[in-house]
Amino acid sequence: MSLRKLLLAGLGLAATSTFAQTPAPLDCAHPFGLYDNMELVYQLQDARGNATGLIRNRVVSLGSEQNKKQTITTNTVLLKSGTYDPKNKLLRLQDLTFRCRQDTSFTDGSNELNPESLRSFRDRRFAYAPVPLAWPNQPTVGSELPAGGISVQVSSTAVDIAKVYTTVQKRRVTGNESVTTPAGTFSCYKVEAERESATAARADMVMRNVVRVVDYYSPAVGIVKSEVYDRKGKLEQVRVLTAINQSPAAGPDAQKVKEKIKVKKS
Repeated sequence: MSLRKLLLAGLGLAATSTFAQTPAPLDCAHPFGLYDNMELVYQLQDARGNATGLIRNRVVSLGSEQNKKQTITTNTVLLKSGTYDPKNKLLRLQDLTFRCRQDTSFTDGSNELNPESLRSFRDRRFAYAPVPLAWPNQPTVGSELPAGGISVQVSSTAVDIAKVYTTVQKRRVTGNESVTTPAGTFSCYKVEAERESATAARADMVMRNVVRVVDYYSPAVGIVKSEVYDRKGKLEQVRVLTAINQSPAAGPDAQKVKEKIKVKKS
């Protein structure tokens, strides 16, 4: 073991640069390794690798829920998720809840909705019905994962107008890969899926768009990298984890700040 690794181990810290982050035993009290006040920063890129924006996910609080029989505990993480343009202007802010139950963590299905799909329905009522996406701590290559996403019923005071939905389906674990980003090098599971987004005014009037999504998922930190491809297999967008901050950073250079993460001592 190198001197740097020995020093980090003695301080109870994890490296964030050149050493691969291997999946540790799941600490279900901290889904995806998230602790209070942590912030994960993602850069959005186009097919050419040009930056098109940022996403900042900041931990607001940790909690837990129990089923009615109080036999199963689900731990929760409330996040403030902000989407910013290349000039660091806030475009969208939403609350997301990540969960962990037994050996599986879950991301919020609300995160799959494209806000542009609701832009034409101004001054209408929205009824949101998210379905979490499951991410096992130790998935098996070749296994299938459950579908997830969100549906939104759009209505007026008198009548239903349309149903807007995004479903991530046909999810399959296709391999293991080491992925390097500005936040570090991570051992990831490669998960391929189909994402269908649609607006249905009637059963015979549906505007639909289908893309292929490839997620690189580390149980230690969640999604490390995502790629979106169109129907013809052409890359459209990439989302890359660029920083894991112990405390939220502010300003346009926040994505450059990478701090060591404390590991819970046994």
